[in-house]
Amino acid sequence: MSHADLIRRTHAPHTRASLTRDLRALGLSPGMNLLVHCSMRRIGFIAGGAHTLLLAILDAIGPDGTLMVPTHTSLNTDPARWENPPLPADWLKTLRDATPAFDPLRTPSHLMGQLAELLRTWPGARRSSHPVGSFAALGPAASQLVDHHPLLNEFGDTSPLARLYDLDGHILLLGVGHDRNTSLHLAEHRADFPTKTTITEGCSMLVDGQRAWVTYPMLALDTDDFSALGRDFEATHRPPDFHLAKIGNATARLIHQPTLVDFATDWMELHRHPDD
Repeated sequence: MSHADLIRRTHAPHTRASLTRDLRALGLSPGMNLLVHCSMRRIGFIAGGAHTLLLAILDAIGPDGTLMVPTHTSLNTDPARWENPPLPADWLKTLRDATPAFDPLRTPSHLMGQLAELLRTWPGARRSSHPVGSFAALGPAASQLVDHHPLLNEFGDTSPLARLYDLDGHILLLGVGHDRNTSLHLAEHRADFPTKTTITEGCSMLVDGQRAWVTYPMLALDTDDFSALGRDFEATHRPPDFHLAKIGNATARLIHQPTLVDFATDWMELHRHPDD
């Protein structure tokens, strides 16, 4: 969306004060541990852009709250599995050989949005060490959330998502839907359904100080039913587990993460069958 389109869609510029007011009206509160997925363009024109939005979220959760964002690096995955678009077969070895090793301090996130990339580089932020599915966090619980993120547990029970669950955390979907809701992958790990399977992933990472291409098993993730799952959750939940409001021009959802993950685990066990 162009700058001109943002201006046309916005009655008046959104500011740090107006966004903080909207966030608090939605239900954000001091001390909250919050995972944010965000589409900036859905909010409309913000005076100061992502910088202003980040400050507003930090104002809403206060100094005792912790903000976490996904900082995934999908360019550091096995190129043989890329589908949109697929790559020529004779490119694959070159990409595996030439992709730099993941570095939590330097490797940029990919397709995670302006807010996530800004927080990743924010003074005091910490980033997990997973070379594909990392998260960054800022606040008192940042170390507890993102330290020690094992390669073989990208989104499972020793991941930042599980630690957010243990900390009674919340999710803010800001201008995006449940198809972007990473916490549902934690439910995929926990649920028992007959179509569950593993795949082999690959990435570039440091091994004993040297760059190496490493392959490893991981759960085959499936987001195709996330939107339907989210609709069923929203139809059956109310505050304090689910809040719906506007932040700027964007539809915003504030969700109690443990309640959603428990619901999603049961939902997947009920709905994920070969004939569905």
